[in-house]
Amino acid sequence: MRSVAELAEAVRSAPGPFVVRGGGSKQDWGGAPDGSAYLDVADLREIVDHAAGDLVVTAQAGVRLADLQAALAGAGQWLALDPPEAGATLGGIVATAATGPRRLLYGGPRDLLIGTTFVLADGTVARAGGKVVKNVAGYDLCKLFCGSYGTLAVLAELTFRLHPLPEAGAVVVVETPTPADVGRAVAGALHSQAVASAIDYADGRVTVLIEGVEAGVGARAASMAEAIGGEIAGTVPEGFGSRPWGEGEVGIKVAAEVAAVPQVLEALRAAGATRVSGPAGVGVLYAALAAVDDVPPLREAIAGHDGSVVVLHASEEDRRRVDPWGPVAGLALMRRVKERFDPQRRLAPGRFVGGI
Repeated sequence: MRSVAELAEAVRSAPGPFVVRGGGSKQDWGGAPDGSAYLDVADLREIVDHAAGDLVVTAQAGVRLADLQAALAGAGQWLALDPPEAGATLGGIVATAATGPRRLLYGGPRDLLIGTTFVLADGTVARAGGKVVKNVAGYDLCKLFCGSYGTLAVLAELTFRLHPLPEAGAVVVVETPTPADVGRAVAGALHSQAVASAIDYADGRVTVLIEGVEAGVGARAASMAEAIGGEIAGTVPEGFGSRPWGEGEVGIKVAAEVAAVPQVLEALRAAGATRVSGPAGVGVLYAALAAVDDVPPLREAIAGHDGSVVVLHASEEDRRRVDPWGPVAGLALMRRVKERFDPQRRLAPGRFVGGI
């Protein structure tokens, strides 16, 4: 299928529950859905409109992020999202609210998505938001769809606000052998007047990315290096922004208060995490665990820090044995929203929190 009309017909004619698939890079995220049917939207890959003067782009959900960035670069612009999954599509990024290290400065999909065309579970085509940044009409369904894992609607077209490409960049690296060192480096970087695009932790070091106009980047990097006791590096180190798990491991996302990053690192070590990395500047870390059974005690260990642990990468068996989401506030309200959008439970049932 290559059009919204064809997508709507495919949704209407689907014989039973299904999961939407684009690039397939995050198909194992979330709960194991009931049933195994897929609706492939990878052919929805048209960039519908690029209003360069307004810093706005509209593209179909199957467009790969890398392809969109290449198309926008000619105008000196980019969509400020940088999740590391190869082949990720715009629809999948929005549906899973996937982010990368630059979330610190630019936010995530919910901060950049300003309009969407979507198909409801009965095949009805609807729209929300618009094609201008200052759009305040109606309910903000765009934010509702971000991170809903395809359980409320099938995304067809997405409109994002863009940013100019940075003219230059610099990297500051500081070695952080202990969790306390990590906490000090992150706090120092956040309080520095040299505003960072990203503050990323991996392999015992904190990497701070400074971007902007060429005339000011060098001075800002020097100021940041002084603030956190780091050194200016030529390029970002290997592993910057990557997910730390591999095949056969359990990959988790841990979120907590930024001030609690040292305590979270200690808890991850106690849980046997083999590798830890992530945008510590926003209180998020990703880790590889040997077994999914290590997740429940880790949730208990960080609960006092407003922490959560979500299983992102695991076998279907593991995702059925341990709840990938853990306790979620407002679950009753979320169930009512699901009932209103998808009363027959046709859209990825079982994939989202509480079996939604």
